[in-house]
Amino acid sequence: MNLEQCESRYFVSYSGVKLPLKLVNELQDSDRENRNTFFRGYFDAEQRLLRCEKLVYGEIELLHDYQYHDNGVLSQADITDADGELTSLRFDAEGKPLG
Repeated sequence: MNLEQCESRYFVSYSGVKLPLKLVNELQDSDRENRNTFFRGYFDAEQRLLRCEKLVYGEIELLHDYQYHDNGVLSQADITDADGELTSLRFDAEGKPLG
């Protein structure tokens, strides 16, 4: 994934528990100046979320990297928590979890 070719936008939070996360309440650059915590999302040309970073005081506290099947359904989610622990989840072409 080449993030330099992706559009990045900032958000207050996310909604729901299903992956990929749904980022909500988009922030403008000026809105981030007084916030300590926010989310940065990287989107491809089809506006699919490829990466989600939770930023706390400028440091990445939580990281989600997403990959998609050709039909647009999530195929893999790599989640790195605040302790650096990586969890990889895989999904079939219908979005059902694999093993």
